[in-house]
Amino acid sequence: MQFSLTTVIVALAGFASATTLMEDQAANLARRQSNANRPVPSGACCVANTSLKQDFCNVNGQQGKCVPSGSANCGERLTCVAQQNLVCDPNRTERGREFCREK
Repeated sequence: MQFSLTTVIVALAGFASATTLMEDQAANLARRQSNANRPVPSGACCVANTSLKQDFCNVNGQQGKCVPSGSANCGERLTCVAQQNLVCDPNRTERGREFCREK
């Protein structure tokens, strides 16, 4: 059986995209497990009555944390704030993680 260069390139591209998908799934699983099997919120507001302070979340395609903040009009819910918009104190912890609040 002969393989053309195109066949080999297509096969390698497929493998590369499958590997990326598996890495994304593994990262999501790791984040979910790090939230003690609570969901990883996606969006400006964290999940009401489920998300805890310092839980990991995703906002605008970036990783963040659920923190108290009034900036996203989430009402009583925690706000998902992107990591670059957080100020964290490595000498303080909250719920077993580094203490962070919105800048």
